[in-house]
Amino acid sequence: MNRCTALALLPPPDRLIALSPPGHRPETAHVLCELATDHDDHHAALLWDEGGHPGSAVWVRWRGSGLARLTPLPWCPARHPRNAANEACELFSAHPSAHSWDITDPTHTAITHHLTRQHPHLFPQSGDHENDGSRS
Repeated sequence: MNRCTALALLPPPDRLIALSPPGHRPETAHVLCELATDHDDHHAALLWDEGGHPGSAVWVRWRGSGLARLTPLPWCPARHPRNAANEACELFSAHPSAHSWDITDPTHTAITHHLTRQHPHLFPQSGDHENDGSRS
């Protein structure tokens, strides 16, 4: 399933602006939704994690082009059912879409395919795709 392409502008918090040195105001930044395309109309992006304990991950949530809000959320407890490394879902608990291991970022995939063709020595695990009929 593809990753959602929604984005939001996230202005720096007032307290951060107040602490910044004169002439070095923090800039507004874009955040990209990390959920799969099948989610509801509330988008989400991880901003930071404060140590892995419950509620320590701070996410930004927004709806459409509306106001973004910061929300501490616990991590999703799901583990990849077919992964020997017991990979954890990288989203928040009760997220409204597929788990992170089922989400594909089409831009990341396209860049990886391009780089693999241009620099195959950097991607030895990908194998030889030149002669196997696969296309990117």
